[in-house]
Amino acid sequence: MDKMENLMPPPQIYVERTLAVIKPDAVDKEEEIEDIILRSGFTIIQRRKLQLSPEQCSNFYAKLYGKMFFPNLTAYMSSGPLVAMILARDKAISYWKELMGPRDSFRAKETHPGSLRAIYGTDDLRNAVHGSDTFAAAEKEIRFMFPAAVIEPISTGAAARDYLNLYVNPTLLKGLTELCKHKPADPFTWLADWLLKNNPNKPRVHPQITVEEPFSNKEN
Repeated sequence: MDKMENLMPPPQIYVERTLAVIKPDAVDKEEEIEDIILRSGFTIIQRRKLQLSPEQCSNFYAKLYGKMFFPNLTAYMSSGPLVAMILARDKAISYWKELMGPRDSFRAKETHPGSLRAIYGTDDLRNAVHGSDTFAAAEKEIRFMFPAAVIEPISTGAAARDYLNLYVNPTLLKGLTELCKHKPADPFTWLADWLLKNNPNKPRVHPQITVEEPFSNKEN
């Protein structure tokens, strides 16, 4: 039975990303919170500390526009620095929501005493942390905080092999063939240079066209 189990392929795990924000009221506890995040199985892919303007907070929480608490929310979120992080693990969005606990810190203390909002939050506004609700929200919010970030889930197993066979191996095999023909003294550098020159996905630059950069927050 043990031998049969050893022959079975590993389970397919898709690494998901979500946005996590340590709010101004809990920034002084950022090291403790990040330690809990890491011990909970997450990887912190990117991290930055910044302070948003009221206008930027309004854009970030645009879907809540019109709610009675919206002015207080934007004023609070722009009142001091915050820490934004991209977290990754399998089912990152749902696991992060579970670790945060209920939105109202009072309720969290009663029903989820081990959650971050129960430990570090004080009410339904100053509730220590923010997290994306869905994959679509995570994509949008990560783009807001980290404009150059890669959002797509990272596939493993058969999906990764299919990707390599389709997009990587054809070019790599050509490069290795040329490498064998030329037999350079430094094969690693030669192959790296060849791949750069022959990258089929290399962008085409048109110097005469100027494109205005989209708005993004400068990283601190």
